[in-house]
Amino acid sequence: MIKPIGEARPNTFEFETSALVRASGFREYDARWWFGHPGAAEPPELNLIGVQALGMGLGTLIRRLGVASDIVTGHDFRSYSLSIKLALVSGLMAAGARVKDIGLALSPMAYFAQFALDTQSVAMVTASHNENGWAGVKMGAARPLTFGPEEMGALKAIVLAGDFDLVGGGFYDFVSGFREIYLDDLTRDKRIARKLKVVAACGNGTAGAFATQTLARIGCEVIPLDVELDHTFPRYNPNPEDMQMLHAIRDKVLETGADVGLGFDGDGDRCGVVDNEGNEIFADKVGVMLARDISRLYPGSTFVVDVKSTGLFATDSVLEANGAVTDYWKTGHSYIKRRVGELGAIAGFEKSGHFFFNAPIGRGYDDGLVTAIAICQMLDRSPDSSMADLYRALPLTYGTPTMSPHCADDLKYGVVERVVSDFQAMKRDGTVFAGQRIAELITVNGVRVVAEDGTWGLVRASSNKPELVVVVESPVSSERRRQMFEGVDAVLRRSPEVGPYNQTF
Repeated sequence: MIKPIGEARPNTFEFETSALVRASGFREYDARWWFGHPGAAEPPELNLIGVQALGMGLGTLIRRLGVASDIVTGHDFRSYSLSIKLALVSGLMAAGARVKDIGLALSPMAYFAQFALDTQSVAMVTASHNENGWAGVKMGAARPLTFGPEEMGALKAIVLAGDFDLVGGGFYDFVSGFREIYLDDLTRDKRIARKLKVVAACGNGTAGAFATQTLARIGCEVIPLDVELDHTFPRYNPNPEDMQMLHAIRDKVLETGADVGLGFDGDGDRCGVVDNEGNEIFADKVGVMLARDISRLYPGSTFVVDVKSTGLFATDSVLEANGAVTDYWKTGHSYIKRRVGELGAIAGFEKSGHFFFNAPIGRGYDDGLVTAIAICQMLDRSPDSSMADLYRALPLTYGTPTMSPHCADDLKYGVVERVVSDFQAMKRDGTVFAGQRIAELITVNGVRVVAEDGTWGLVRASSNKPELVVVVESPVSSERRRQMFEGVDAVLRRSPEVGPYNQTF
């Protein structure tokens, strides 16, 4: 019987003969562990035998859910992802799964394969935008949805208890040439008339094998930036929410006179945007621009956005005139994806750059290349406007990037609970906070504290890293933004477990 353990040091007998699976790696909607690399100071939280146990657990869970045994798998471009995938596959097959392996892939390519190969389940090996040394798996058993807390909780219980149904009879099939099938589907009937010069930035991640070809096929002149596959990520981490990557895109746009710069994360499900004047547009503002465009084409559209996103979705006069309705929901690709399906929304937007398009635009899952095409089509439908013009047409707000102070995985949820309680007490008592009384608290995911003038600040626990998430926006002034940030930060600093920020504004 394989029963995983939570601690083991590399280069020991125990590490080579036991399944190492740290419990904290089972997160709200992804599985993600520190796998380590040569010279890393931190001990690993997962080994290959542990990955095999994860595959056994996933195959067992799928069987118990009553889902057919077929499952799509793929891996991103990291030095260890292929070995992780093969260990996962061996565990899946031991539990009777019929594996369809599409090889090196983007996460949305794996989601597409569920439809193209008529398969309900998926296990995509990726650590997304996390730094090198991280490993993970995005999983689902009901296309186009990925696992949420209920399924992740069930998987965690099965794996940590070693409660596997090892029925055997598994099957492995490598699906060759699937990249071309995916690219053909992405670009079918998507030709644009406007001659757009587009910077495609990939941070040397997996999207480098897909982005330039996709954009060229729809008629763009493509300027590649860091598209060569290099799993050392020599310039910066492929994360379009990170200012270092956005600055690199900005510099290339200004150097080349491009119409727009588009950046893709490590597994290609997110897209970041820089306009033709070098403005780095936060993804929630891009979402408002796309929502304006889509709601003109489809009046009365419903949109879902996460609680980190701008308040413009609720107040924008253009969206209101187009009859658009917006629902604020929990941050996280699984949550937004599921909510988009539940409400029949035409699209969902996350501040992180995960965008979800339902029919007739997409199939309900997040794909950075579908987002890139939608942005190019928006510009194509606005031949007299630049990306900067469309950005300037939005009401002015003063927002921050997503800021992430360190907080240990086993402490962060408790910290957020205390922060929520503190704000609830302040609202109940009529306390002046950041210069004004609290008008509203949105607690669907952490707490979004809204002042009387619409200035707001968010605190929530990161779903996939040992961090908190802090975002602030003011429709009034940068001074009010600063006041709100300082107020929120003062509440956070009551908890000594909260570390420094990864970036500020």
